[in-house]
Amino acid sequence: MTPTKVYVGIDVAKSRLDVAVWPTGERRTLANDTTDIDKLTTSLQAQQPCLIVLEATGGYERAVLASLGTAGLPVAAVNPRQVRDFARAIGRLAKTDSLDAEVLARFAEAVRPLPRPLPDAQAELLRALVTRRRQVVEMLTAERQRLASAQPPVQGLIQAHIAGLEQELDRTLRQSPLWRARERLLRSVPGVGPTVAAVLLAEMPELGRLDRRQAAALVGVAPLNRDSGQYRGRRSVWGGRARVRATLYMAALVATRWNPVVKNCYQRLLASGKAKKVALVACMRKLLTILNAMLRDGTAWQQVPAAHAIPA
Repeated sequence: MTPTKVYVGIDVAKSRLDVAVWPTGERRTLANDTTDIDKLTTSLQAQQPCLIVLEATGGYERAVLASLGTAGLPVAAVNPRQVRDFARAIGRLAKTDSLDAEVLARFAEAVRPLPRPLPDAQAELLRALVTRRRQVVEMLTAERQRLASAQPPVQGLIQAHIAGLEQELDRTLRQSPLWRARERLLRSVPGVGPTVAAVLLAEMPELGRLDRRQAAALVGVAPLNRDSGQYRGRRSVWGGRARVRATLYMAALVATRWNPVVKNCYQRLLASGKAKKVALVACMRKLLTILNAMLRDGTAWQQVPAAHAIPA
């Protein structure tokens, strides 16, 4: 008799884990601590689920991810908005921790998100540094808006803090040969600086292991249809990883001036009548495709003679 394929959803809170198994209907609640996480990992190893899904929210999921990933279990942390949209689609409007775990398990079966590679300790530190840098930059922007008459030394202190964080990012990258090699490949592309490379490495570890369509969809720069019956709506981009998309936007903006491939793409689209914003999103997709291919093949920018042939 063929064993039943099971999918597991885990709703993670600060102090507890709600676990649901689909389609068996098994449910349980555990503490979000080392002891219970170890128990959960051992029991799931015995069950051998096809996929385990939890939401990437608040950082409380990292210990669970680390334990399950280290044990070799197929686990994916997914975008909470995707799960909410899926819940509405199947008519599950009520929301409790236990019900959310079941929705995650059903999402695992229906959508089958790819398990993400588990970041090592250095990658976790890198992600924390990128997050902290973004927070400081946001604070600086807010202070400039609220305190136009602030004294220069105040802003100088925050700028110095940002510079220190960027140096720490740089040191963290160089502690790992793998990250150093990937960073070097990314920064060989005109338009990609240290901050862009750091965000891509920390927030999109799958880069280089996807095809161009998957990469574009993951970031949220793939045009999506809005058609129904005879109606043909305008294609638009939405969803994806907002932090990566915002960083890629700035990189593409610089690349339209200094990267010959992206610059030619941008000018060609403008000449054909495309709006500047539409052309810039296409350049973001072009740049992402190039970066993905470079990491996949392990080739630097100077070693890509066919870069012009990579489709947008």
